[in-house]
Amino acid sequence: RLDEIYEMLEKVAVSDSVRVRGLMAIPPICQNPGDNNKFFEEMCNLSVDITAKKYDNVWVDILSMGMSDDYADAIACGSTMIRVGTAIFGPRNYQ
Repeated sequence: RLDEIYEMLEKVAVSDSVRVRGLMAIPPICQNPGDNNKFFEEMCNLSVDITAKKYDNVWVDILSMGMSDDYADAIACGSTMIRVGTAIFGPRNYQ
């Protein structure tokens, strides 16, 4: 899958109309704090690697990962943006 990401970034680099501003991750739902850290750390490492490659039209200054249940772990692993809708609005009614 990483090959697909880099292939897409190479296409963005030569595009006149597309820009990448960051990465977003939604890891699996976990029961215990810290269980998602491996996913968050992998995304942070990926953002560092992409930044080092210096693709045109690609700025990975936003790392969006972490939701209401795991945002503290995400921030500790380098997240610059979190999504906390459930913490603010309560759980969704899917019925």
